[in-house]
Amino acid sequence: MKALIFAAGKGTRLKPFTDHHPKALVNVNGIPLLERNITYLKGFGIKDFVINVHHFSDQIIEFLRKNNNFNCNIEISDETDELLETGGGLIFARKFLDHGEDFLIMNADILTNIDINSLIAYHKKMKDFATLAVSDRESSRKLLFNDNMVLRGWLNVQTGEQRLAEFNKGFKALAFSGVHCINPVIFEKIKRTGKFSVMEEYLDLMHTEHIHGFLHESILIDVGRPESVIEAEKYFK
Repeated sequence: MKALIFAAGKGTRLKPFTDHHPKALVNVNGIPLLERNITYLKGFGIKDFVINVHHFSDQIIEFLRKNNNFNCNIEISDETDELLETGGGLIFARKFLDHGEDFLIMNADILTNIDINSLIAYHKKMKDFATLAVSDRESSRKLLFNDNMVLRGWLNVQTGEQRLAEFNKGFKALAFSGVHCINPVIFEKIKRTGKFSVMEEYLDLMHTEHIHGFLHESILIDVGRPESVIEAEKYFK
């Protein structure tokens, strides 16, 4: 299976480091996030990667070159001209991914020990075009799932705003983990173009498609702020 790692973002919450470096090269116990996630996914037999780049893209490309691509096959989806967000970035990388095989997407600034094999097995069992890893943890935004773990809505915890596919019948509110398993048929379903969030597409498609959540209890840290780097260093040595 091939994996797309989103490494293009500006990482503004990680300033001042990201004034001069990409967030994917933030160190946790001396090891950059990008290296940690490549190594993590290699542990599940994944050795083919697409990495999208924009902010200080040259540093990421040089980092990979110096490390011999960590003995993997790595293709670069270069968004230097325009940062396209997750949805636009996925469409831009289509030429690397639309080959009839399921693939994995992961945010570079997520550190987790989710069992990727279990996620993939669940995805194949559900026969969905998208399966989202989710967990019951604190988050300002939650996805809403019915008893069959089918996506039915979105909730802003702070404002109470909801987007629903149907009346909320006591849906489970769970936080997205930044890891999803995708069937390339998604490229035929996405309607937006240019710069957009893939989550916006999921929330549109939930009205007509089944998108399942994969519930996990694994460690997951969004390394998006300096204090979360300190937290991550407790768990990822």
